[in-house]
Amino acid sequence: MKRRTFDILVSTVGLVLAVVLLVSGGLLTWADNFVSGEVHDQLEAQEIYFPPEDSPAVEDDTYAPMRKYGGEKLTTGEQAETYANHFIGPHLEDIGGGKTYAQLSDEAQDNPDDEEMADRVEQMFRGETLRGLLLNAYAFGTMAQIAGIAAKAAFAGAVVFLILGGLGLRNAARTPDTEDLVLPMPGDVRES
Repeated sequence: MKRRTFDILVSTVGLVLAVVLLVSGGLLTWADNFVSGEVHDQLEAQEIYFPPEDSPAVEDDTYAPMRKYGGEKLTTGEQAETYANHFIGPHLEDIGGGKTYAQLSDEAQDNPDDEEMADRVEQMFRGETLRGLLLNAYAFGTMAQIAGIAAKAAFAGAVVFLILGGLGLRNAARTPDTEDLVLPMPGDVRES
């Protein structure tokens, strides 16, 4: 095989990979923007606010992670995770006495006339539902962040392949048509 032909083939593959990475980076950027926007818009519409930093609602150390968002509107996945796990979670622990909704629901079915138990089950259901929805927003927000990082990596890779492909084509243009590609064979010893 001629050296020039080999250079052109390898450079072309590099340029094709650059295009694939550019398209991938564009799609990942779109995914990041779309998902981040949806998470923000859906959370913002709920009108959930963190208690003020000095509020009695968060004075206990259990709620310490809540204080950094004191008084802010909940609009990001990270905030949703904090609110779900460090505000709703401890409240559910108190309401359920350490039991889950499923455990309390089973107990309520065994005692259908216990109105206090039925009320606790209803509170747990509502709290676990809200907590689950907020944690889903956190999960999607995290996926958006990962897509953004992957987009940047794809664009960086595309730049590298564009440079290498361009350099390879430049080298191919400088290589004489008559030069053969010489690959070392096992056992070949070249003189220095």
